Amino acid sequence: MTENNKPNNKPRFSAYWIYAILIMLLLGVNFYSGGSMWYQPKEVSQSKFEEFLRNGDVAKVVIVNRKDANVYLTPDAMKKEEHKAVKPENSLFSQTAESDTPQYKFELGDLSNFENKFDQIVQENNLTTTRDNKTKQNLFADILFSVLPFVLFIAIWIFIMRRMAGGGAGGGQIFNIGKSRARLFDEKKEVKVSFKDVAGLEGAKEEIQEIVEFLKNPDKYTSLGGKIPKGALLVGPPGTGKTLLAKAVAGEAQVPFFSLSGSDFVEMFVGVGASRVRDLFKQAKEKSPAIIYLLMRLMPSVGQEAKIISQELMMSVKIR
Repeated sequence: MTENNKPNNKPRFSAYWIYAILIMLLLGVNFYSGGSMWYQPKEVSQSKFEEFLRNGDVAKVVIVNRKDANVYLTPDAMKKEEHKAVKPENSLFSQTAESDTPQYKFELGDLSNFENKFDQIVQENNLTTTRDNKTKQNLFADILFSVLPFVLFIAIWIFIMRRMAGGGAGGGQIFNIGKSRARLFDEKKEVKVSFKDVAGLEGAKEEIQEIVEFLKNPDKYTSLGGKIPKGALLVGPPGTGKTLLAKAVAGEAQVPFFSLSGSDFVEMFVGVGASRVRDLFKQAKEKSPAIIYLLMRLMPSVGQEAKIISQELMMSVKIR
């Protein structure tokens, strides 16, 4: 086997790697944000908070914009049955979430009255609970930070799906990755070419007319034991009439004509080409009898690309 004919053993890039990378990115953002991306503290009343505080369950209280209070429980309190509802169970980041995210929240009335009541309870019960104040000046930025990972995830996913679908603007192409790109010429409206329109190529026309006879009168040959030909190979430089001759066959036989390029089967994602071949043959069977015209441009200047196209197409046809 020569070097040019060796199969391309380079690993193909699978779409599953994209999904795995995006999932890892989301998990990483969730981890560094303290596991709080999808977690919201439970609302309680101020009297219930005071009960937690007297029991020594509160590690700290953070007052946000002088109107809301976020309550952080101690590790021992998180083990109690009454706080089971706010414990992030079965989470990869449960320990981080317990320490860096609040478990409860409530609305403050008068801030000075709350501070006095809080200090009184802490002193009477000899507690180490702390109280902090926090001001959120840009609420829009906080919301944007929470929503941005999801927006990026959706945008990247749509971008990848559009690239796989050929970069078209139609949103429906996202879900038509494995659909055939073949163009269908209707035999009654679009295929008006006959052998009279093909100048020269007398030898090729004479041989290919047999295929037309097979398509028009298959019983005439099958009754004698003949087999309908599976296809014909038209070889020649660009501009020598290969496509015109194939259209003439479809026009003479009055059958649908599917036209596409071999490069349409090649994608960076494994299995897309084979799926398009199966879809192409499915469409052709629904229009049977029909002609499939496959154009393969194998130029020396793009020999490597041509070899990849040939290998992908051969794999697709074998799967078919």
